Amino acid sequence: MADSKDIRSLDLEWYRSQIGIVSQEPILFDISIKDNIAYGDHSRVVSTDEIIEAAKSANIHDFIQQLPDGYDTNCGNKGTQLSGGQKQRIAIARALIRNPKILLLDEATSALDTESEKVVQEALDRAQQNRTSITIAHRLSTIQNADLICVLRHGVIVESGRHDELLAKQGYYFRLAQKKLK
Repeated sequence: MADSKDIRSLDLEWYRSQIGIVSQEPILFDISIKDNIAYGDHSRVVSTDEIIEAAKSANIHDFIQQLPDGYDTNCGNKGTQLSGGQKQRIAIARALIRNPKILLLDEATSALDTESEKVVQEALDRAQQNRTSITIAHRLSTIQNADLICVLRHGVIVESGRHDELLAKQGYYFRLAQKKLK
């Protein structure tokens, strides 16, 4: 169900256009930063203003402005010219360019060091505002502010609730949290 409608009755192309995805290891193309961001919505010509707005929301605009070629800087094959955190923030901007109603974050911070994770998490927090967000994560810091956390074990939801509620239950989530703190 989506918006009280059976998703099987929805136009698949339209439904997919409502979703923005940020994966664990985003693939950037050997083209400019501007073109990599615009690639998020290839159904139309994306304006430079929209690209800049998406980059600001993804917390990458200031970094891009400091580059000698700015938004025209080439990312390199698979984004080799950029750090992991920079690639993630460009991937966030790419996901935001279509202004999706649903944002799917698949381990979007797991491959990052602690400092990069903090910057990317700030971008994700901004990106999630005013939209439904589904976050897949193993790091508690990534999900602890979620409205609803579903704990899966062997593909089955074993607990659900907010971070503080799940800790208070002292169940599976609590035990996972204790392991992460050690």
